[in-house]
Amino acid sequence: MARRKIIAGNWKMNKTPSEAIKLIEELKPLVNNEEVDVVFCVPAVSLTKAVEAVEGSNIAIGAENMFYEESGAYTGEIAPNMLTDIGVKYVIIGHSERREYFAETDETVNKKVHKAFEHGITPIICCGESLKQREQGITIDWIRQQIKIAFLNINSDQAKKAVIAYEPIWAIGTGKVATTEQAQEVCAAIRACIAELYDTKTAQEIRIQYGGSVSASSAPDLFAQPDIDGGLVGGASLKPDFGKIVNYNK
Repeated sequence: MARRKIIAGNWKMNKTPSEAIKLIEELKPLVNNEEVDVVFCVPAVSLTKAVEAVEGSNIAIGAENMFYEESGAYTGEIAPNMLTDIGVKYVIIGHSERREYFAETDETVNKKVHKAFEHGITPIICCGESLKQREQGITIDWIRQQIKIAFLNINSDQAKKAVIAYEPIWAIGTGKVATTEQAQEVCAAIRACIAELYDTKTAQEIRIQYGGSVSASSAPDLFAQPDIDGGLVGGASLKPDFGKIVNYNK
C-alpha cells in the first residue's frame, strides 16, 4: 500500500507573528507538491495568522504542543478546542525538547494523544533515543516502550490516522543524521510494534516520519525507504531549502 508522504516543519521557538507571515508567503510557492501533505507547526502566538496565511494553499497548520484538558486552572497552557476553533489540524506531541525541558512523560503524551483524537486533531507523536541509549544497544526497546505507552487505549481507527515521528535525540539540531539504514531500521521496528499492538492493516496505514537534521540532500534517500513516510524537519523548515525537501521527488 502506498502511503502518502507527510512533511512537517517544526519551527520551535522561532519567528514572531509578523516574521511568520513573511516566511509563509516566501515558502508557499516553494512547497507546492500535490503528492505530499505539508504541515507548518508554528509557535502558539502565530497560529491564528498562520491559518489565515495558508488559506487556499496545500499547507496545513499544526501546533507545537497542547494540554490534555479542555479548560481549567492550567496557567499558560493551550486547550485542544482552542486549536480547533482557529483551524489548526495537527499537533506535535512529546517532542524530546518538551520531555527534556518541561518534564513531559510517556504518560502525559498518552493523555494528549487521547485528547487530540477527541477533538479531531491529528497528533504527530514523537519518539527517540539519546546517544547514550543508542550506545547501550537499547534503542529498539526504548522506542517500543514509548510507542506502547503513547498508544495505550487508542483504538485502531484512531491509530491509523496518527503520525509517528522518529527523532534520534542525538541528531536533532546537531547536523548529525542517522544513516539511512539506522533510520529505516527503527521506523520498521515502530511499524512492527504497531502491528503487534493492533494488526498488519493498521501498521501499513500509519505514517512514520524521520526527524533529525533532515536536509535537501538527505531527504530523497531517507524518504525512499519502505518504512519512512516523510519527515519532521526542524531548522531547515525555516529556510527556502524546505521547498527542496518537500519536492524531494522532483
